Amino acid sequence: MLKEFKNFLIKGNVIDMAVGFIFGAAFATVVKSLVSNIIMPPVGLLLGNVDFSSLFIALDGKEYVSLADLEKAGAPAIKLGVFFNDFTSFIILGFVMFMMIKGYAKIAPKEEPLPTTKVCAECAMSIPLGAKKCPHCLSEQA
Repeated sequence: MLKEFKNFLIKGNVIDMAVGFIFGAAFATVVKSLVSNIIMPPVGLLLGNVDFSSLFIALDGKEYVSLADLEKAGAPAIKLGVFFNDFTSFIILGFVMFMMIKGYAKIAPKEEPLPTTKVCAECAMSIPLGAKKCPHCLSEQA
């Protein structure tokens, strides 16, 4: 069992998956930064100087000047801005992954399906691969 496990770990698929996971995590961080630092500030400016990252609703009934103050107090809150940024990151990341998979599908080698029929040598009709006799001419098949 240990030998099988070792072979499983050494196979390229596991290594490829690990590299893909690490690359995906790094890519997600870049997209999150893109949304928080590049996309949302101009959107907030267009909507009247709204800083989406600091939009929240405090659930304890108190007023807080900033999200940092709320978090420092440990108060429960609905963090609308953080959710909106994360949701935008998710949509962008999903779209990029969709485009990458679509592109990969175009360049990936296509596997030909295995044949399920053969041609009878006597009558040239198509018959199942496992046929012992041709149903058309009744000749014996090898």
